[in-house]
Amino acid sequence: MNIRISKYLSSAGICSRRDAEKLIVEKKIKINNKICLHPSHKVSNLDIIKVNNKIVKKANKVEVWKLYKPIKYICSTKDNLGRKKIFDLLPKNVGQLISVGRLDYMSEGLILLTNNGDYSRYLEHPSSNIERIYRVCINSNVENTDLQKINKGIKIKEIRYKKINVVFEKKLKNHSWLIFKLKEGKNREIRNICNYFSWNIVKLIRIAYGPYKLGRLKEGQFQKLNSISK
Repeated sequence: MNIRISKYLSSAGICSRRDAEKLIVEKKIKINNKICLHPSHKVSNLDIIKVNNKIVKKANKVEVWKLYKPIKYICSTKDNLGRKKIFDLLPKNVGQLISVGRLDYMSEGLILLTNNGDYSRYLEHPSSNIERIYRVCINSNVENTDLQKINKGIKIKEIRYKKINVVFEKKLKNHSWLIFKLKEGKNREIRNICNYFSWNIVKLIRIAYGPYKLGRLKEGQFQKLNSISK
């Protein structure tokens, strides 16, 4: 089956489709030893694809890893500010991986990584309706009426947030722990909601992403999960 070169590279876990288009503009992709000139160029498994003169090998199985992202790490492969990256925590022999979604700089917990761009997009896309679960610690009092507002769906600064399942977990001294369950996953959604209610976040930990759980992983630890046949 022939597919666009940008999709081929994404599904191989080399880069996103957008980044593939940038590499094509920079003339860093070759197809059968000829420079690729357009992202619409179609290829098959019979073609020899090179990125920066290295042959791309498409994996036969979708592989998934989970990582406990510590705070003060970013989920990118590059950073102009010199911050630590989650990819610095991975063993060097795991090959090319891409992260499934992101956690912001001061958030921690479960990050999934895969060698397959199509599987990554499936897990990320809102139409897949996949639930993410977070434990959030705040040093503020929480009113039941506020939780009810969130659970019904609220609008903050012209952004409509759909219904979110938020429940009170426990209170320890001056800190309240909440469980957020959401499927939409807008940018900084939980932080924006907490800021709206003047709740100061002390910890924000993702503990589950669809069927994948953080489990007993400690900060910075990494575990390979069962492969998925294509």
